[in-house]
Amino acid sequence: MGDRTVVADVADELARRVASGQYAPGGLMPSVRQVAEEFDLNRATAQLILGRLESYGFVDAFRGKGFVIRDVRAEGGVDVYRRLFRLSMPEPEVAVEMFGNIVEEERGIALEALLAYTGSERLLDPAELKADIDELETLARGADPDPHRMLSIELGLLRRLLTTLGHSVQRAVLNSIGEMVLEVPEAVQAFFAVSPDLHVLVWRALVAVWESDAGPSEAQLALFEDLFGMYHQKVVARFEESMGVQIDADVLPHAATA
Repeated sequence: MGDRTVVADVADELARRVASGQYAPGGLMPSVRQVAEEFDLNRATAQLILGRLESYGFVDAFRGKGFVIRDVRAEGGVDVYRRLFRLSMPEPEVAVEMFGNIVEEERGIALEALLAYTGSERLLDPAELKADIDELETLARGADPDPHRMLSIELGLLRRLLTTLGHSVQRAVLNSIGEMVLEVPEAVQAFFAVSPDLHVLVWRALVAVWESDAGPSEAQLALFEDLFGMYHQKVVARFEESMGVQIDADVLPHAATA
């Protein structure tokens, strides 16, 4: 096992302790000497590990004092939240709560993108979208569909819509959400709580609307929003199931059950 792997593994273990509250905000991280002794490392490697925790945003370094633990849940940005989500897998209740928030944010961005593009001039060449949807369909109908690749394709389709609409901030947030989800297999699987074939049908139906001169009626839009909300509710429920947790719907983010 190389030094890079040791550094990454030990940094993740220490970050997990911060994420779980084992190391409290405002307190001091173990010293370089303590880290070296606990994990049987030389001090240079232990220093690299603590430096990596600082780069993660989990600690602040103070000369003469050491590494002070940050309140990562209150103060952390998107990158910290991403790492917290991955590290939360051993704590199912925490993971489910975080996933509910991730899905709520993804749902809002995706729904806004789909509705905004439907009401726009629709500048994308439908052939570009259809090529990705064709790949999605090939995967969905395969003997062993790859959910990671399928979700990546769907995120790519949404990214194209957001780029065309000029929604650059939403695109950046969606990209971060994609990174969070794609590195956690249970989260990826949850997005296919309904048959992959249904994902393909929805995209084909959307492209058909975008190619037509007549847009959808208000009733059709309302139905789509309701179905979209129901789908995301199933996504959260599937993740709960995979984590072995059953949480009262009242404690889930409201948008996830809308």
